[in-house]
Amino acid sequence: MAEEPSMPDSDVGREAPRAAGFDALVERTSGPQPWRRVFHAVNGLVAAAVLTWTDISRGTALWILGAFVIVLGSLDVVRLASRDANAVFFKAFRHLASPREARGPASSTLYASGLFLVVALFPRPAAISGILLLALPDPAASWVGRRWGRHPFFGGSLEGSGIFLLVSLIVLLPRHPWPVALAAALSATFAERLGWPLDDNLVVPLSGALVVTLLGS
Repeated sequence: MAEEPSMPDSDVGREAPRAAGFDALVERTSGPQPWRRVFHAVNGLVAAAVLTWTDISRGTALWILGAFVIVLGSLDVVRLASRDANAVFFKAFRHLASPREARGPASSTLYASGLFLVVALFPRPAAISGILLLALPDPAASWVGRRWGRHPFFGGSLEGSGIFLLVSLIVLLPRHPWPVALAAALSATFAERLGWPLDDNLVVPLSGALVVTLLGS
């Protein structure tokens, strides 16, 4: 097999600082990321409010959400193909980005995809419940798990999952009979922990909405 040509020493010298600089940009997005949690919650609450208090049709909602998915997905393709573009992303969104997005799609893309799918597949009341499960329990559990999680639980922490279940019940009990709320909350809690390789932005709203739909409320 022919030996691949090596990179000139001058190129190696330039590439090393660039790689180190990019790694530093990614590293500074580690930690509790409070603004990321707030952004996550606000987006879901806005989507749920629009579906609850306006007469927007499913078709229109899907056109809007689909446009977000396409735009965000296209930006992901561009930045993942270029380290420089990826560096710009991590500079511009240092308070919203996550280290895992350095080599994969942004959470915002997956979040928009989760909203699109739950609106497309389920009746509006179930879709709204699924969106609320994504908007509030997920960031609350992530925050608690990172700061106070001590007991391992399916790759996360028992504390984080306990908060996820509690907030899920708070969200669902005003909307559904308690057996339906409990079943949907448990489903979403375990989906958040066991959904790999699918992202929790996809499995949490879908699992909750599915249970609500199957139980008929």
